Amino acid sequence: MSKEIIKVPDIGGAEGVEVVEICVAVGDTVEKEESLVVLESDKASMEVPSPMAGKVIAITISDGDSLSEGDVILELETAAEAAPEPVAEEPVEETVEEPVAAPEPEPVTAAAPAKVETPKAVEAPTPVIAEPAKVTPTEKPSSGGHIYAGPAVRRLAREMGVELDQVKGSGPKNRISKDDLKAYVKTALTEKPASGSAGIPAIPEVDFSKFGEITVEPLTKIHKMTAHNMQRNWLNIPHVTQFDDADITNLEDFRQSLKAEAEKRGVKITPLPFLLKACAAALRDNPKFNASLSADGESMVYKHFINIGVAVDTPAGLVVPVIKDVDRKSIWDLAAETVELATRAKDRQLKPVEMQGGCFTISSLGGIGGQGFTPIVNAPEVAILGVSKLATKPVWDGNEFMPRKMLPLSLSYDHRAINGGDAGRFFTYLTAVLGDIRRLAL
Repeated sequence: MSKEIIKVPDIGGAEGVEVVEICVAVGDTVEKEESLVVLESDKASMEVPSPMAGKVIAITISDGDSLSEGDVILELETAAEAAPEPVAEEPVEETVEEPVAAPEPEPVTAAAPAKVETPKAVEAPTPVIAEPAKVTPTEKPSSGGHIYAGPAVRRLAREMGVELDQVKGSGPKNRISKDDLKAYVKTALTEKPASGSAGIPAIPEVDFSKFGEITVEPLTKIHKMTAHNMQRNWLNIPHVTQFDDADITNLEDFRQSLKAEAEKRGVKITPLPFLLKACAAALRDNPKFNASLSADGESMVYKHFINIGVAVDTPAGLVVPVIKDVDRKSIWDLAAETVELATRAKDRQLKPVEMQGGCFTISSLGGIGGQGFTPIVNAPEVAILGVSKLATKPVWDGNEFMPRKMLPLSLSYDHRAINGGDAGRFFTYLTAVLGDIRRLAL
């Protein structure tokens, strides 16, 4: 018999993923690819499969622990290879002892660069450090002190609009973790604002059990983060939504004609791949939509790639996998990739990197979408397209009313970056392409 140390595999660069479920216990026998633990980041859950069969002889983690790539999960006792020799046991013991001899230095060493970056991160926002203090309840730390936080924490702070000098760290040398950041935001959102401040009044808590039987179910981490992001985006972005109908009668006829070929390819072809290609063409023709405002609001960042997120409703909450380089892929490629990503999203198998780098988002309610809705912009993107329920409507062709398949579209955008004229041109181009997909070849 030999012993194998099982570590957290490549998780797409995510840091501090939380252990939400340990699927095995000491003494259990596991097969190869059997789930060992379930990890959850801010955006997705993922299962860690066993790379080999064996018996669990030690578990080094607990529920709620925060892990990163390379951290030890557990120890397996496996069957020895054929004709084992004593020499083969030596490296096994070294592999086992190595994490025990120095279990923590690697994470500490990896965090060290944050100390080097600190002067830059502290100096850059100096002119606006005093501003958040006017609207936040937390006392500002003394000036001149270093802020210890990793790149992931700094990125999350920028996304949340939080100045790190307002957050009290719980780690060594007051190092700030994601939990510290989330606790600060939670306190800021729930704390009663001082008299005369510009805080948003909290919704009073109601004891609904006084009126009848109730069931209380905690929100998933994904659901809570989605709710927070939606509120942040709605409060920070001046939204405008424009509506239009796209005549996709010819597109639908063409799509139906591809069903036989789709079956041969083993791919289900829906309207979504056509929407992706049309949006990619519209983004290329209207660069303002394929851009983001800089964090300080002083410049626009134009992107020379086209990645489009697709909102997927899952039992755990809303997730947005991002399809990369949409403009370079065929309809067949997009059909296969959208189905594959949606399936893995619902099975909670997406990696964080697969939900990053989006330029634009499509939120399609398909057959349950009604006649229109107002989607919330997914910052730092500047626009999002809402797709509602296809309906056959009478359309005047100059001589008579003809039945046409009309697709309701809702375009929400950040009015700081895009004006009504820009949106009108984007919509005109998009509906023209959807109305005659031959334009995609131009």
